[in-house]
Amino acid sequence: MRHDGFTVAGVILAGGRSSRMAGEDKAGQDKVGQDKAVAMLAGAPLLVHAARRLRPQVARMALSTNGAAARNILPGVDALADADDSRPGPLAGILAGLRWAQALPSPPDALVSVAVDTPFFPGDLVERLVTAAGRGTIAVAASAGARHPTFALWPLGLADDLAAWLAHGERRVGGFIARHPHVEVGFPAAARGLDPFFNINTRSDLAEAERTMRSLA
Repeated sequence: MRHDGFTVAGVILAGGRSSRMAGEDKAGQDKVGQDKAVAMLAGAPLLVHAARRLRPQVARMALSTNGAAARNILPGVDALADADDSRPGPLAGILAGLRWAQALPSPPDALVSVAVDTPFFPGDLVERLVTAAGRGTIAVAASAGARHPTFALWPLGLADDLAAWLAHGERRVGGFIARHPHVEVGFPAAARGLDPFFNINTRSDLAEAERTMRSLA
């Protein structure tokens, strides 16, 4: 899909370790005891919800994951693994997405990243990021006073600098963004005051998302 002369590809970031999902979080809440990508919400894995929202917004879509289970959920979608097993956070998935997009027969102008655990992200995410960014600029989503750096538009030309950033042991998404021209794009609350970037970390979050799905149906 083209947006204001841009062709945009998308990558769903689902590369976290399942071990981080077990046990309790700092607030004492039970964390989702499995790979979030395959956690069920309203009868479908979170990965399917992310794909349904992203697919109409991009020309091509890939999945960044280190989990075998997630790879079987989206047949026909390219599954990208991190280059090594250190799994240095979402930037590794973004780099995998940038390299994948560069290697396509007709490379897009930019890559948009989305997180797998955020099932209500906006249907106009890509359009608004592209409109705000211009060429060569990172556009980062924000809502309710918070920035969401895993929801961003990335020029493909950033790949080499990102690879060098990771090679030097850097992991902070915000730190990498600060190195480059960027713009923050604010998104308003959705229906019923829902933060469109509400993300699922605990069983309580998953139950809340289930209730929200029912109320929006």
